[in-house]
Amino acid sequence: MRIPPLSLRRQPYATFERISPRTVRLTQLAIVLGLVAAAALAYALHDGVRAELGRALAVLTSGDGAAIGDYLLSYGVWAPVASLFLMVVQAVAAPIPAVLVAFANGLTFGVFWGGLLTVAGQTLAAMVCFGIARALGRGPVEALAGKLGLTAADRWFAQWGARGVVLARLVPGISFDVVSYGAGLTGIGFGPFVVATVVGVAPQAFLYAYLIREAPQTAWVFYAVTWVAVAVIGLAAIIRVRRQADNQVPHAAEPMTRAACPSA
Repeated sequence: MRIPPLSLRRQPYATFERISPRTVRLTQLAIVLGLVAAAALAYALHDGVRAELGRALAVLTSGDGAAIGDYLLSYGVWAPVASLFLMVVQAVAAPIPAVLVAFANGLTFGVFWGGLLTVAGQTLAAMVCFGIARALGRGPVEALAGKLGLTAADRWFAQWGARGVVLARLVPGISFDVVSYGAGLTGIGFGPFVVATVVGVAPQAFLYAYLIREAPQTAWVFYAVTWVAVAVIGLAAIIRVRRQADNQVPHAAEPMTRAACPSA
């Protein structure tokens, strides 16, 4: 009995259509809206959820690293999960610096585990912000992060791409959330974004954990000085950009003036 040759031609049932970007965007939007709706429903119907979220926000907005550490310890073996939760909450709902949670992690879990937990928490928070931006688009994200910050992020990522995520994460004082939202509005892939975030946040995370454990006063001084330095550099950059823009206006108008007034 002769066996027919095996055909290498792709069968019709093995083919499938490529998922369109619009379908991906709608799926992402549906997931985000579903999560938001579930969270809102839990907040509205469950007293425990409301009380816990209110407690978390109160602790975060207190600005007290020791109080945040006590909050984490109150969860016992679930303290690392509580730390991750606080890091996401501060990124999305509470406009406070993530360094407070980083300091609390260092005080509570030590240099190594505290630093590692901060890396995990900041990466998770960055993924959430990136996903929100990728799913909802620019309009809603501008309401969350501000138009000015996103405009600066656009220029930054246009020049540096995914490497810009690493560079921005390495500099204390640059808004962590704006970087995440801004990257989500660009063509940077999710995988490269996550890797760049981990590489960028790790040095800061372990440095903060070490300083708050070994030299608490130095940690706060270091953070304050860094903030001032970043603010001064940012102000100088804004002034320089505005001066360059003002200097370019006369040069752009000069050809029109010559054309309007030809020589005799």
